[in-house]
Amino acid sequence: MSLSEWIIAPVLIPAVLAPLMVLLMRFDMQLQRIFSVAGTVALAALALWLLIGASNGPILDYRLGNWPAPFGIVLVLDRLSAMMLALTAGLALPVLLYAIGSGWDTRGRHFHALFQFQLMGINGAFLTGDAFNLFVFFEVLLIASYGLMIHGGGAERMKAGVQYVVFNLAGSTLFLFALGTIYAVTGTLNMADLANKVAALPPGDTGLIRVGAILLLLVFAVKGALVPLQFWLPNTYSHAPGPVAALFAVMTKIGAYAILRVFTLIFPPETPATGTLFADLLLPAALLTLALGIIGIMGARQLARLVSFAAIGSMGTLFIAVAQFSPEGNTAALYYAVHSTLAAAVLFLIADLTIARRGEAGGALRPAPRIADAGLIAAFYFAAAIAMAGMPPLSGFVGKLLVMQATWGHPGQWLIWATILVTSLIAILGLARAGSTLFWKANAIAPGGRISEPEPRAALPFVATGLLLAALVALTIFAGPVTGWMQGTSAQLLDRAAYVTAVLGPK
Repeated sequence: MSLSEWIIAPVLIPAVLAPLMVLLMRFDMQLQRIFSVAGTVALAALALWLLIGASNGPILDYRLGNWPAPFGIVLVLDRLSAMMLALTAGLALPVLLYAIGSGWDTRGRHFHALFQFQLMGINGAFLTGDAFNLFVFFEVLLIASYGLMIHGGGAERMKAGVQYVVFNLAGSTLFLFALGTIYAVTGTLNMADLANKVAALPPGDTGLIRVGAILLLLVFAVKGALVPLQFWLPNTYSHAPGPVAALFAVMTKIGAYAILRVFTLIFPPETPATGTLFADLLLPAALLTLALGIIGIMGARQLARLVSFAAIGSMGTLFIAVAQFSPEGNTAALYYAVHSTLAAAVLFLIADLTIARRGEAGGALRPAPRIADAGLIAAFYFAAAIAMAGMPPLSGFVGKLLVMQATWGHPGQWLIWATILVTSLIAILGLARAGSTLFWKANAIAPGGRISEPEPRAALPFVATGLLLAALVALTIFAGPVTGWMQGTSAQLLDRAAYVTAVLGPK
């Protein structure tokens, strides 16, 4: 089989595993664990193979039912989609191991099935070459993430889950309006075909297509937690189970991915129909998102909520790079997307480790008796906090330097740089204050060494958390080669003709 015939496999593997778990394994947790881990390992190996193939070859497509584009459903593999597949699989495996080691998967019967459905939706969103099927995979994500969100039950979790669903359903409605508007103008929703037809629109017929494009931007802003549409994220992520929140770290990147894909391929700045409209809208929102997220870190009184606001702040930094719509901006955005996904995920796992051991104190940012495994958890926390805040020597520092470099020469350069630097300092203070409260002050109030949990727990959660931290370290050590690879990905992303030719064929 050729590489192109394997493009559907990242969607097909979890799509087959999930119903099998529901139908045949729902009463056997051990069997669910075996198949879930095996499927995720296979997915990781496949994603790595597709990444290597996409790096060394042309853009490939898979046509379901062998229907030609733009009439049939098409999946597209390029360097960007392959990178996001690899990131998702690389995150999913440690998160799954953590859920098994911590026992989170036993608090509900269908955790593993929902986990696989979630991977199906994420992978499909990254691979699809059709705007309508992007909507379909978003809905698969919404359904699976709602089930994962309320996994384990509880009134607060259920309330946050309902709010999350309502907000995202509003986004889905906007998505349908946007697709309907764009289809009414162009008669197609295939992305490659849209790229041709939007570029060919006469200047007098661009009003309606702008409306559709702005609606799409709003939808992707909801998914990416961009101000003023970020309200769903703090409650959702802070009330979700720890491993679920860690997996959700890649979900906000789907919003950023969709903006990169759609607004470089279909609505690039050089298109007469839209011009620089979207860059002008995106940059102020990104700066506000960064500022709001970091202010939220200082105001948070719960550990999980603090990490949620840190995730919002990281999305602000990411969108600053995306808003440049330039080769340098895309390179910085891709590097920072990988970094921020890993950093947010590992912080959510560390928060879960801490909360599980603090007894009645839970996730409250106030002193409590020293916890079991305090030294190791504290070391994990401060390493992850350094990465998230953007301090040297870890990858957050490299990522922020790339973002600042990408904005060199921008009319608002000094405002952008000041925002990034000031918010980085505030993030350092907020994360350090939380860490000292959780770990240093705990020892101060318990000089006798009393701990809130007499026995340390299983090693697997620490292994899973350590794997994500190791990935952050590797991202730092190999920053040069990784950045070089991202530059090639950015160049391919901006080569609209290559994408269109791969999907529609030569003219």
